[in-house]
Amino acid sequence: MAWLPIGCFLVRTGDRTVLVDAGMGPTLDDAGPRRLLVGGQLLLGLLAIGVAPADVTDVICTHLHSDHCGWLFDTNAEPVFPRATIWFGTGDWDHFVTGPAKLADHIRGLVATRERGDRVQLAGQDTTVAPGLSLMMTPGHTPGHLCVVVSSAGQRALLLGDAITCPVQLDEPTWQSMADVDPALARRVRDSLFRELEKEATTGVGAHFPELAFGRVLTGQGRSWHT
Repeated sequence: MAWLPIGCFLVRTGDRTVLVDAGMGPTLDDAGPRRLLVGGQLLLGLLAIGVAPADVTDVICTHLHSDHCGWLFDTNAEPVFPRATIWFGTGDWDHFVTGPAKLADHIRGLVATRERGDRVQLAGQDTTVAPGLSLMMTPGHTPGHLCVVVSSAGQRALLLGDAITCPVQLDEPTWQSMADVDPALARRVRDSLFRELEKEATTGVGAHFPELAFGRVLTGQGRSWHT
């Protein structure tokens, strides 16, 4: 059995300290598939590089599945990152929060936070968050899924969330995540992202890529993934 990485990424730009995705959270269920996942390490990882929760100015959630926003709130529904603005896609709010499905516990705190009128920014289109940091709408895995584009000195890095689950999907385009809300749209978006990753000076990484290794698509003799 192989462990599935759950990646979060920290970006510093100007006076902003931006966390991309917020992991599994402090607790896990004892039953169900989540019992096979290991969480609880995000805050320790941040502290190890000198970042306290209050230092984080923005948290961007690529989507609202529990393994990407679990650390937004603690077990008392209090914000873990007290100064941070929370960003995510409008489509996910409509699907997971105001849609007909039962509101999941891990996003219940978002409702109260938005009702207070602070700290929540919904993105319905490609959006600039800070210099060199923008959001690219990539629906399919979820209706409001977004990728984060980090640009500096002519280089681009795409933080893909779950828009591409694993690089093997380059060779197996029909393979999909069981969690894709719209599998057909997810495949079209995935194909588009692989084309983006063919471009010069562009690399990318997904939240569940092996060893969280950045890579790109080379096209010399067919298309292949290189880290």
